[in-house]
Amino acid sequence: MNQARYLDYNGEFYRSTEAIFQSNNRSFRYGDGIFETMRVEDGKVPLLRYHVERLQKSMTLLQFDNVHRFDEDFVLKRIQELLIKNGLVDSECRVRLAVFRDGEGLYTPTTNVPAYLIEVNRLDKKINIHNQAGLIIDVFPDHRKSVNSLSALKSSNSLLYVLAGVYRKKHGLDDVVILNDEGFICETSSSNIFVIYENTIYTPALTEGCVDGVMRRSIIDFAEAEGIEIVEAQINPHILNEAEEIFITNAVHGIQCVLGYKKKRYFNRLSKKIWGQYEQWLYRFSESD
Repeated sequence: MNQARYLDYNGEFYRSTEAIFQSNNRSFRYGDGIFETMRVEDGKVPLLRYHVERLQKSMTLLQFDNVHRFDEDFVLKRIQELLIKNGLVDSECRVRLAVFRDGEGLYTPTTNVPAYLIEVNRLDKKINIHNQAGLIIDVFPDHRKSVNSLSALKSSNSLLYVLAGVYRKKHGLDDVVILNDEGFICETSSSNIFVIYENTIYTPALTEGCVDGVMRRSIIDFAEAEGIEIVEAQINPHILNEAEEIFITNAVHGIQCVLGYKKKRYFNRLSKKIWGQYEQWLYRFSESD
């Protein structure tokens, strides 16, 4: 992934090499913020409506001011202008929009006004379900995710995922499954997870502590529209040994198939069929926006 030359900080362009934060930045000090990770294709953001709805919902939960400033028009305009500035209009890119509480203060902030930072980076290649060999995964054993009203956020406080990433790299894995504090499947270090067992698709319910993923939501909406049953449930990790297929989802890479868990191997026939149907649904969804 190639680093772009410019970023957008509160409506001004800065070179990516410039220092723009001071040490009292609340995102740096306290993780007092959230972020959206989006994919851009031909200057458009698939599922932008879902991203903005989640962003505004998260900002409201964190009691930020000016939530409705971050609507679809504002977000898309700022992304497109940053793409132009970086000469990436015709490229497929990964976009990260971070929104954090501005101002100073200790744990108690002096203001609830939000600041934002947008970064864009060109994706080296389009990863999709058809050009993947499949992922090798295992369960992350060191730490578990707490379940509460903040669990669904894509929070700037991401230590659990950092440590999961360290474990993944150390053990030569493609991803790791994170369990919640009761020992049930929550998500992976980078994605939401779907398990196909006895021809039924299961995914952890939001009450299990998983991030309220945009791709997760769109897959569920697609399945409902197409008459495909997806059960949101509490899932015991033992099912990983019994499942027929597993796939994971995020907004940048779409659906990724899991090839193996420990000695278990999966075939992913239904996952690939679902992806083909989902792409057609997404095209219709995008045209309706």
